[in-house]
Amino acid sequence: MQQWLAQVSKKKFYYVLTATIIGVSIAGGVIWGNRGQSEPAVEEMPVARTAVISAAKNVQDYTYSGEVRGRYESQLAFQVNGKIAKRNVQLGSAVNAGDVLMQIDAKDVQQTVNSNSAQVYSAESQLKLAESNLNRYRHLHETGAVSRMTYDQYATAYDAAVALVRQTSAQYAQGVNQLDYTFLQADKPGVISNIAAEIGQVVSAGQTIVTVVQDGEREVEISVPENRIAELSKATQIKVTFWALAERTVDGKVREIAPMADPATRTFKVRISLLNPPQEMKLGMTASVNLINNNAQQAITIPLSAIYQNGNTPSVWVVQENVLALRPVKLGKYGDNTVQVIGGLQQGERIVVAGVHKFREGQTVRINGEQL
Repeated sequence: MQQWLAQVSKKKFYYVLTATIIGVSIAGGVIWGNRGQSEPAVEEMPVARTAVISAAKNVQDYTYSGEVRGRYESQLAFQVNGKIAKRNVQLGSAVNAGDVLMQIDAKDVQQTVNSNSAQVYSAESQLKLAESNLNRYRHLHETGAVSRMTYDQYATAYDAAVALVRQTSAQYAQGVNQLDYTFLQADKPGVISNIAAEIGQVVSAGQTIVTVVQDGEREVEISVPENRIAELSKATQIKVTFWALAERTVDGKVREIAPMADPATRTFKVRISLLNPPQEMKLGMTASVNLINNNAQQAITIPLSAIYQNGNTPSVWVVQENVLALRPVKLGKYGDNTVQVIGGLQQGERIVVAGVHKFREGQTVRINGEQL
C-alpha cells in the first residue's frame, strides 16, 4: 500500500512538473513573441544642400594679343633676275616715292640693251636702202622700164624693212625697261619694316625683297580661333591697350577679317582699326585687344556637382515642396567647376547642388542652401 502511494505521488509530481514546464514555455513564447514584434521604423529625413537659381547677365570677355601694323604694306620685289649689288636702306628707314632701295648688277641687262640698240641701227639702215630702191623702181615703172612685178618686189622689201625697224625698236624699249627694273624703287612714302635679301644674294623676279609700311593709318592685327569668329560681329566694345604704353586704352573696331584661316596656325587674321591712336604708338608694338559683348542673353550657371548623369542624359534634382524630382537639362559651356544650363531650368527654382547620387525620385528632404 505504501509502495502504491509512493508511486502515485511520483506520478503527480511528474504531472505537475510537466504542466509547469509547459506553462512556462507558453508564457515564454508569448513574451518572446511580443518582443519580436518591432515598432514601425521611422525613416530619418535627409538634409539636402540646395540653391535657388538666379539668371545672371552673361558678359562675354575675350582678350587677344596683337601687333601694331600699318594698314597698307607694300611687299616690293625686282622684276628681273640678278645679283644684288647695292643696298641704300636699313630697317626703319623713312623713304619717299621714287627712292632707290636696292640695285641689281645690270651688266648683262646693259649688254642686251646695247645689242638691241645695234639691231635698231641696222634695221634703220636697211629701211633707208629699201626706201631708195622703192623710189628708184617706182620711177622706172612709171616710165615703163621695169614690170609691175619687179616694182612690187621692192615695195614688199620696203614694207618688211619698216616692220623690222618697229620690231627692233620694241626690243630696244623692252631692254631699256629691263635696265630700269634693276632698280628697286619705293612706290609710296613710308617706313622700311622688313628686308629679306642682302648684297651679293642672287634673287629671282617676284621674290619679296623689301616691305614698306606706307604712311597713314595704323591698326592692330590679331589671330582669332575659328570658333570665335562669329563672336566678333557681336562685340559691343573693343578696347586696345599697349604693353609699352601704360594706362593708355584706345577704342577700336573690326575692319577686316581674313576669308581663310592661316594654314599653319589655323587661325583667322583680323585687323582692328584704332579710333584715336596715341602718338607714341610705334610699328611692331605689342597690343592687347579686349572684345566685350554686353548684349549676351541671360544664362543660368550651376555647379558641376549638381549634375546627375543618368546614362547619356544630364539631369538635376529639383526641389518642390521638399520633394525631389529628377529633371533632364541641356548643358552649354563649361567653366571653372561650373556649367551653363541652356534648357530645362527656370529662374527661381531650387536644385540640389551636392551629394546628388544619394537621393532618389520622390524623396522628401530638408533643404539647406542659398541663392546661386
